[in-house]
Amino acid sequence: MSSFEKVYLIDAKDHLVGRLATTVAKLILSGQRVAVVRCEELNISGSHFRNKIKLHNFLNKRCLVNPSKGPYHFRAPSRMFFRTVRGMVPHKTARGTAALERLKVFDGIPTPYDKMKRMVVPQALRVLRLKPGRKYACLGRLAAEIGWNYGEILSTLETKRKVKSDAFHQQNKKEAALQAQAQKAASDKTQALEESLAKLGY
Repeated sequence: MSSFEKVYLIDAKDHLVGRLATTVAKLILSGQRVAVVRCEELNISGSHFRNKIKLHNFLNKRCLVNPSKGPYHFRAPSRMFFRTVRGMVPHKTARGTAALERLKVFDGIPTPYDKMKRMVVPQALRVLRLKPGRKYACLGRLAAEIGWNYGEILSTLETKRKVKSDAFHQQNKKEAALQAQAQKAASDKTQALEESLAKLGY
């Protein structure tokens, strides 16, 4: 029996980059389609200063013969995470290329995914995997300090999305309460019908 879902939607907030990347790599290699949202809220173990030094060292790596040939240093947190996953996938083979096509990464939560149920990966959550008191860095802040310019725009959009999401949730609660009230009011009328259906096995 196939356990694949249409799209496995992961909310990346407060997950550790490496641990989440391993899980995502396994899923896409097994044929699952995965979408990862809020990549700017990902965490990396180690202090912010230490991670910034490592990132600047990485930015200095280039092809001496022709720098335009790479390596390409992505500034957006979503692309940084994509590159981490790519390193865990045999991306130069047909199987790896097909696997990466099944992965979508986003900063923030864009329109089609804001109304879908989002999941977390417990084995990659920072609060469960990182020892209390240990330092950690935020991927969005690191990206902003090396040239990513969309942090403020994203935070504005996230504020608007949370307001809309809260209104949608309150409306759903109100409708569920009205439905329960209607079922309770009509229970006397439908009791005989439910008993006859129960005898037939429904």
